[in-house]
Amino acid sequence: MSIFDSILSKLGLGDDKKEVVSSVATPAVPVTDAPVAVVGEIDVFAHLTDLAASHAEKLNWKVSIVDLMKLLGIDSSLAMRKELATELGCPSDKMSDSAQMNLWLHKTVLQKLAANGGHLPEDLLH
Repeated sequence: MSIFDSILSKLGLGDDKKEVVSSVATPAVPVTDAPVAVVGEIDVFAHLTDLAASHAEKLNWKVSIVDLMKLLGIDSSLAMRKELATELGCPSDKMSDSAQMNLWLHKTVLQKLAANGGHLPEDLLH
């Protein structure tokens, strides 16, 4: 399992969905004669906020990829972050500077969580 797949799984997203404690929002279903697929979103923001509130360490997951990985119980070492960055297609110019890589990685992970059905506030995705 890839590192990002592990992140998805821990949040109840992706192929290896597991039940999470957070709420699940289901969009309203329009009234039509055509079949409609309803895709539920997991409130990743609420789940991560709850995890952070009960964590022994004060973690700022909203801005730090290291803290986000720690919060999810994933090894946040530089080697693991580089592996995750490579997995997600980080540009080579950012890979040589860990600060730039971390910023890119945090933003990309949050965007990919949203793209996989995770609900996050817009301001965290830009």
